[in-house]
Amino acid sequence: MDIEKVGVVGCGLMGSGIADVCARAGLDVIVCETDSGALDAGRQKIEKSLARAVKSSKLSSDEAEAVASRIHYTTKLDAMADRALVVEAIFENEEAKVALFRDLDAIVSDADAILASNTSSIPIMKLGVATQRPAQVCGLHFFNPVPVLDLVELVTSLVTSDETSERAARFAGDVLGKHVVHSKDRAGFIVNALLIPYILSAIRMVESGFATKEDIDAGMVKGCAHPMGPLALADLIGLDTTMAVAESMYEEFKEQLYASPPLLCRMVEAGLLGRKAGRGFYDYRK
Repeated sequence: MDIEKVGVVGCGLMGSGIADVCARAGLDVIVCETDSGALDAGRQKIEKSLARAVKSSKLSSDEAEAVASRIHYTTKLDAMADRALVVEAIFENEEAKVALFRDLDAIVSDADAILASNTSSIPIMKLGVATQRPAQVCGLHFFNPVPVLDLVELVTSLVTSDETSERAARFAGDVLGKHVVHSKDRAGFIVNALLIPYILSAIRMVESGFATKEDIDAGMVKGCAHPMGPLALADLIGLDTTMAVAESMYEEFKEQLYASPPLLCRMVEAGLLGRKAGRGFYDYRK
């Protein structure tokens, strides 16, 4: 196995899922968070995910225990020093991600190690140039929930080496068993370049009073066979994340279809972020 030691920085919704699937693939995983509270919350997410896998007979109890034993938790970024691959999965903020990649570059000792980002929109080149190894920086964009959804977008910048691309593709495809699609380095990549304008259009429909959120979602579920409507999907993604991705794409392309509607901005300001906050377009507190 080319990559056996994996680090995941960030143990929120995405980071916990990435750590989960890596440990299920038999890898040694270290998860890093900023403080013990965030780390404990991430640990609980992973434990709940493994419990669901046991309940649905996807894992036996012994297998789930073995998976859990392969995940180690820390609040010290220095623990990433011996990792062959580190996946950044912190919140969607360019400045924070750039600073983290600069720190990881100084910490990770393996000269061949890959530094990957789970960013859903930020160009990989902006992260790569923060390091002294831009040829070994790429995007590995997983989708939520990570243990369930098969897709990974592999994003390479203009200077990502062919070797890095091939190793990352083998890791996501052969080791983790994901379906890998390859994207060039532009804000939004493949999926969000198509998805975000669709979600923003639905928000504008609600904002204008053109249709109710229920009818918009029902139209796409019943009429287009989507598993959920765009507004329910925005709640699942997180309205703050949706807005962050839209802003990154608008900054790059300056096209109106990527501009966040005022309603989305007000909801984020109010803390109505979707499922993770208990309220978004729908109420999840019941």
